[in-house]
Amino acid sequence: MTHRSIPLRAPILLTAALLVAGAPLPTGAHAQQNLVDGNGASQPAPAPGIATAARTDAPPVIDGVPDDAAWGTATPLADFTQREPLDGQPASEPTEVRILFDQDAVYVAVWAYDSRADAIVPGESIRDYEVTDADAVIMVFDTYNDQQNGFVFGTTPAGIEYDGQVASQGSGGGFFLGGGMNNQRRFQRGAGGGFNKNWDGSWTVATSRDAQGWYAEFRIPFSTLRYGSETDTWGFNVSRRIRRLNEEDFWAAVPREFGLYRLDFAGQLTGVEPPFRRSATVTPYVLGASTRDYADVSQTGFGRQAEFGGEAKVQVTQGLTLDMTVNTDFAQVEVDDQQVNLTRFSLLFPEKRPFFLENAGFFTVGAGGADLFFSRRIGISAGQPVPITGGGRLSGRVAGLNLGLLHIETGANEVGEPQNAYSVARVAKELPNRSRVGGLFVNRAGNLAGDYNRTYAVDGSIGLGDQLTLSSFVARTDTPDLEGADAAWNVTAAWSSRRFTANATVREIGEHFNPEVGFLPRNGHRYYQVFGMWTHRPASVFREIRPHISYFTYRTMRSGVDNGFNESARWHIDSHWQWHSGMELHTGANYVTEGLYESFAIPGTEVVVPTGTYAGWESQIVFFTDQSRPVALNTRFNWGAFLSGSKRTTTADLTLRRGARTSAGLRVSYNDVMLPQGDFTATLAGVNLGYFFTPRIYVQSLIQYSDQIDTWSANIRFGWLNTAGTGLFIVYNEVQGIETLTGPLGRSFYLKFTRQLNVFGG
Repeated sequence: MTHRSIPLRAPILLTAALLVAGAPLPTGAHAQQNLVDGNGASQPAPAPGIATAARTDAPPVIDGVPDDAAWGTATPLADFTQREPLDGQPASEPTEVRILFDQDAVYVAVWAYDSRADAIVPGESIRDYEVTDADAVIMVFDTYNDQQNGFVFGTTPAGIEYDGQVASQGSGGGFFLGGGMNNQRRFQRGAGGGFNKNWDGSWTVATSRDAQGWYAEFRIPFSTLRYGSETDTWGFNVSRRIRRLNEEDFWAAVPREFGLYRLDFAGQLTGVEPPFRRSATVTPYVLGASTRDYADVSQTGFGRQAEFGGEAKVQVTQGLTLDMTVNTDFAQVEVDDQQVNLTRFSLLFPEKRPFFLENAGFFTVGAGGADLFFSRRIGISAGQPVPITGGGRLSGRVAGLNLGLLHIETGANEVGEPQNAYSVARVAKELPNRSRVGGLFVNRAGNLAGDYNRTYAVDGSIGLGDQLTLSSFVARTDTPDLEGADAAWNVTAAWSSRRFTANATVREIGEHFNPEVGFLPRNGHRYYQVFGMWTHRPASVFREIRPHISYFTYRTMRSGVDNGFNESARWHIDSHWQWHSGMELHTGANYVTEGLYESFAIPGTEVVVPTGTYAGWESQIVFFTDQSRPVALNTRFNWGAFLSGSKRTTTADLTLRRGARTSAGLRVSYNDVMLPQGDFTATLAGVNLGYFFTPRIYVQSLIQYSDQIDTWSANIRFGWLNTAGTGLFIVYNEVQGIETLTGPLGRSFYLKFTRQLNVFGG
């Protein structure tokens, strides 16, 4: 079978057609969406609610006890509706929400009543804890009322701060089944599109409990939000999770196949009178460190360093923010989780540096395995930090457009990385019914003659009804000495309904397509993908059964290789069996094909697999218990074909909790590989320990062992947080070799203090 390259004009015309078709679609198309009652009968979805915020001249005290007189002036929001398990039915426990505002902030109070207050699950007392594993209240503010973007704030009975930014209704970079990257809840952990959980806003929350349930009070400053003057109404929704019942309730009803971030189902918040004024903050840091790299024989002792720098944030308009950074901080307060990599492709690690997090979704263009801009490419080379001398970002909303402008300059580092200047320009227009059109330009310019790399792209998406979304992008790169085959395009169709979920993708990446400031694990191929899943709700035993099937393949377009050569492919047949508690069993099988057009040396081993096409069946079982319990287990077993032989993989995560204060986690991944070219094992183990004095004061440690990279490492950190993730941090890192790299490899001790200061406004 041969695969001829589709002319670039075809996807360009398709992208343009999607945009033209999407422009006139009306908003509110979801009004025809039906819900299902407890007996399985279809019924019309209720119209989204209207909430009214009340002005107050006596703001409430944020102590978690909503007994201030001001709350009595606000109209209560009640009558919550289930999304899980019986969407369309009234919530099993009553919830009440009231909203106030003054010239400085929005205030929200929540009464989460519970007839079994003794069974409330508080979760761990640490910022941004995964709220699906605890009782929780989460709300979203669509401050531009564009049904696409929003700010999320939430808490648990432990009183944690949980926040993030929604972009493109949480859809992120698309659905991706292929290999060659880390796909672990990417948009929850990282800073790309979808839901950017790593964004930390400046706000406060407090909670309390009694025999009637639990309560929360929020104060969200207007300076933390971004909004425009085009509308006096915001989109708004609130969800409440009752974890002992594995129940999720919404104020504005959302069908079960969607979630909180489908903002076209949100209600409306009226009455808020946000101030039109500018504000500015500065966030300086001071850092002291003592470090030693034992691999550097010139270092005979510990080097000491003292640094200072910081960031500034200025609201140019209510919707447009200017961020500036000088001597950006690289102290690793939180280290990356190690991963086993037995593939030919790079792994993706999420962005965690605060400067790059706000409005990160504005810069996202790409789909699944082709991110055209990835901020972690700036200031990091070969895993080592490259000093960022300074830069700025202008991002937000202006004249009805999402705008992102970024410029960063880096200096040379010790491994010979030259000086570089990075510039990014992104503009997008939100259209009705989940549709949008945009463009992207990325430029890296080195200080050497002829050293540059540029990426150009246009992208668009269109929503047809509630269920169908079409999206596409077309891009090319400009790199010296790489001529021709420098384009890429993608077309994706996704369908989501109560019973059936499906998507299909065709993507082509040219052999010389080279987005150096993006993430692209492989190029020179045509990628095809299909996925279909049916959802069944039986009458007993299981809450949900989800049989599904998928297929993907990479067909090469490289010079010197037979056109259409199958680089990678996988048929996946599986079913997920979910109990009412949230416990799940996945039973599946994969038919895997790997084609090597050149020999492959498996990382961390002496095994070299020769060229050829290798195919065979692989079985898999995944089982995890209720993850909110004091003892929770998550396991995966894979065994079967792997390249020229076979592989058995066992992965297990065990979590132990004692109340909201203490947690411990153990994760182990063991790979037993048997190949004609040689047998080997690869083991990765990690231990997480945490003690949380309060939601803002904690001690955590992470110890990791990997025989693939021949090291074990330890990270111990103490944090005393202030607002927006700032505060005092004390961090110790230790890296030791195991066999070939015997002995200490590196040690470091960091003392860091950072504080956000209001210059004006607030």
